[in-house]
Amino acid sequence: MWISPAYAQAAQAAAPNPLMQLAPLVFIFVIFYFLLIRPQMTARKKHTEMISKVRRGDVVVTAGGIIGKVTKVIDDSEVMVELADKVAVKVVKSTLSDVRTKPEPAANDK
Repeated sequence: MWISPAYAQAAQAAAPNPLMQLAPLVFIFVIFYFLLIRPQMTARKKHTEMISKVRRGDVVVTAGGIIGKVTKVIDDSEVMVELADKVAVKVVKSTLSDVRTKPEPAANDK
């Protein structure tokens, strides 16, 4: 009556280490950083440097695919691009996708 049957029960498992539960998330973040974030930052830095060096006479390609020659650098954010004879447009520098600078003669060439 006062004695109840004793059932065999498995011992409770130890709680898993919380750091080991976070390890896969940290690993995925590191992979994303090196495969996506870091190359994007490098490309953005290279693009910013490229458009900051635009000068008169450079041939540029806009994001829309228009190719023209820079006739005037208005300020830090805009340039005047000549598309054809007597056809010039004002373009925002950040929309330039490629800068094709004209080749400069070597110093020892005469």
